[in-house]
Amino acid sequence: QVTLVESGGGLAQAGGSLRLSCAASGRALSNYAVGWFRQAQGKERRFVAFISWSGSDTYYADSVKGRFSISRDNYKDTVYLQMNSLNPADTAIYYCAIRKRAYSDGSSSAGDYDYWGQGTQVTVSS
Repeated sequence: QVTLVESGGGLAQAGGSLRLSCAASGRALSNYAVGWFRQAQGKERRFVAFISWSGSDTYYADSVKGRFSISRDNYKDTVYLQMNSLNPADTAIYYCAIRKRAYSDGSSSAGDYDYWGQGTQVTVSS
């Protein structure tokens, strides 16, 4: 059984920063590409970023490119999402996710991911 846990959400002012973390139990996160997605109230879950299992490849949604940065520390078995220059449109529940097979490529499609965390709320005030 795989459990993903996000942390680091909270309230930020516009222009501020937050860093989200994603950790796993039941699997070594270092063997998996990790995706971050977000879901605003009343809207579909949308892709934010992913990082390959090796950390050598990253990919971002256009809406966050240049402001968000995804990284991983495989010694700590944790993936991070650094979010800078936040604006109210970034308000959402943020989820991390992995695919079933180790060493799979990352994907921007939520349907390609098999395991999801419970999410962490990010609220950005203007």
